[in-house]
Amino acid sequence: MFVHYTTRDDLFLLPGHIGISEFEVTLGIAQELSGSIQALQNIPGSIPHLLAETAKEIHADYILIDMNPSLSSFNQNLLMTSDYFIIPTTPDCYSAMAIDSLTKVIPKWYKWSNKAQQLLILREASYPFPQVKPKFLGIIVQNYRPRDGAPTRGFQQWIDQINEKVTKDLYPALESHDMTLPKSAYELLNKDSYCLASIPDFNSLITMSQEKQTPVYTLTDEQLGQSGTVLCQTKESQAKFEEIFLDLANRVVQLTNYANGN
Repeated sequence: MFVHYTTRDDLFLLPGHIGISEFEVTLGIAQELSGSIQALQNIPGSIPHLLAETAKEIHADYILIDMNPSLSSFNQNLLMTSDYFIIPTTPDCYSAMAIDSLTKVIPKWYKWSNKAQQLLILREASYPFPQVKPKFLGIIVQNYRPRDGAPTRGFQQWIDQINEKVTKDLYPALESHDMTLPKSAYELLNKDSYCLASIPDFNSLITMSQEKQTPVYTLTDEQLGQSGTVLCQTKESQAKFEEIFLDLANRVVQLTNYANGN
């Protein structure tokens, strides 16, 4: 079931559901054995087929999938049947470790996907496994505490370490499997790293947004329930929030257009 975002006619949401976890085991078995057990042949391509048909129905230009932070078979399927992917990070030791893990895991997923694409049984399934090769767009750094418009020293140390791991380890591993855009595409970002956006912690704004079920940058003064200096500061944060996400969206459009020759 779609949720139609009320102030935009061209934005749709398809909520997740806990029931999807029941599909996890079946999908994992199918992705390992569908080449030998014909009854499983439609499962690996069923999710991308659903998304593709949905996109056609609503004339979508982009489908954004918010994946949970795990190395599950479900995420393996979602990532390897996508055209592009972005890796979100937070400036801490866990994200640094996660980059190390992804550097090893994504190439393994690539080999699995490449094999799946060659299997005749999956290519002739009612829901064929897509013939796609996902491309890395970049990373996002989020949820850090700013001071004077920049991350505090403790957060900056982790941001630097994550960027270094992406540049020296993750990107070369993906590039060797043709899972990156041309170098000239990333130069469009005018950055020294593959970071698409740095998103600080906006504190109570996110909570208010969720409580009012309203995007951060469209919260009204009445919904904010503040006044005076506090309201002025919150309005400044709203404007900054919108600026960051608009810039991020423009970067994604710019990179994907470049990749498609537009």
